[in-house]
Amino acid sequence: MLIRGRTGYGRGAPVRRSLNLLVQPEPSNLMLGIATNASTNLVSGAIYEGLLRYDANLKPMPSLAKSWEISTDGLVYTFHLQDNIKWHDGQPMTSADVKFTVEDFLTKTQPRHRTIMAYVQSVETPDAATVVFRLKAPFESFIRVFAYKTMPIVPMHIYKGTEYATNPANATPIGTGPFKFAEWRKGSFIKLVKNPDYYIKGKPYLDQLIYQIVPDGAARSAAFETGSIDVLPGGTIENFDIPRLAEIDGNCSTEKGWEYSSPVAWMWLNNRNAPLENVKFRQAIMYALDRDFAKEVVWNGFGKVANGPIASTTPFYSAQEPVYKHDPAKAKSLLKEIGYNGKPLKLLPLPYGETWQRWAEVVKQNLAEVGIPLEIQSTDVAGWNQRTAQWDYDLAFTFVAQNGDPATGVARNYISSQIEKGNPFNNVEGYSNPEVDKLFADAATAYPASARQGLYDKAQAILQRDVPVAWLMELGFPTVYKCKVQDLVVTANGVGNSVRDAWIKK
Repeated sequence: MLIRGRTGYGRGAPVRRSLNLLVQPEPSNLMLGIATNASTNLVSGAIYEGLLRYDANLKPMPSLAKSWEISTDGLVYTFHLQDNIKWHDGQPMTSADVKFTVEDFLTKTQPRHRTIMAYVQSVETPDAATVVFRLKAPFESFIRVFAYKTMPIVPMHIYKGTEYATNPANATPIGTGPFKFAEWRKGSFIKLVKNPDYYIKGKPYLDQLIYQIVPDGAARSAAFETGSIDVLPGGTIENFDIPRLAEIDGNCSTEKGWEYSSPVAWMWLNNRNAPLENVKFRQAIMYALDRDFAKEVVWNGFGKVANGPIASTTPFYSAQEPVYKHDPAKAKSLLKEIGYNGKPLKLLPLPYGETWQRWAEVVKQNLAEVGIPLEIQSTDVAGWNQRTAQWDYDLAFTFVAQNGDPATGVARNYISSQIEKGNPFNNVEGYSNPEVDKLFADAATAYPASARQGLYDKAQAILQRDVPVAWLMELGFPTVYKCKVQDLVVTANGVGNSVRDAWIKK
């Protein structure tokens, strides 16, 4: 774990002032229950909250829920809400908002949430401050689904009976978090201000957050160097700038804050389109990719080459065969075996900066070396969301969070029930295998954990053989910041979930 700093600071009285952060790219939406892009998670983590937060070991901590109990049979989860929680418009937040969010709102806006709720028999609200989840069967990972980014609680009085995707309130998001939405000047900045009615006395320490929008990579680094930006959250600057900026006096950096997400980058391979519907063609792509080169050159050594569908930092990972080493000869042999005719393919990179564009160029070169021509078709964030959600691509870069457990962060990418147009974060590739569906379903509810491990081992082995997507990297996203900013990353969900605790040393 990288933690570096050239200047030390001791704890002192928090200074109440503005914190300037970078957000890259500009979010397409700040309504966290609808948009789940990394930039939305960063900004909206200060606006919306979940029932729980998590530490670096994924141990649950209070958030909207001040305490909770789990029955001895693992079937009943009871949450007790904090006292005097208010929405940003002054209305009280109650258990009814939680019930509405989990039973209605998120089931319609987030396919991954429907996977979670499939294990829930009922949600009860015996009083305004208590929420009871009754499960159909023991679901070990359930305690890890209540993060702000997986289950953000939304206001029932604003959304009930409306079209969620087009509700005008999406433009001025209202949550319960430590900061309130104030202004969004497109192409320039997003401003949040302190929530004076926050239920934790004395927090937040900061008066306002300014998320600066700076499209040019060089300008982003320059803004940090000149002091107009205090925090470069992970993924917001190009990798090649990180070591230089982190070593400047007064700057610090950390790789903490990604334990919950454990993001894995891959390329969606559209299993519906020829020749990508052929498993040997997909295997050929894996052998053609020089992922070690990408790690060292494109990602400047940050992160780790991904070996399969479950990140090595996520529970129930295991090493399975085959392991796809860079082997152009093997790739060419597979292409010859299936009679590939050289049909050109379209590659859609992530619109998240120069690093991703460089990565697309490396992939294009790797595949050209084995005889697969690629056309890179760049777009903005909204265009990427639209095209991947509508399956309008051949290959497309993405990175997806593991969300603390394969049942909640991995299965959604491969099970048949998650093949649904309109969302770029489900089974976008269109892979369908009944055996894998059953293994994931059984593993989610198997008990004890050792029984889950065996089922996930089998699922990983099948997926690595079938190559529904081209796994690339377990991403490393260092955050670089001014050392005067204290307690910036105190949860497993990083800056987005920690700003209520951040303060600035005099």
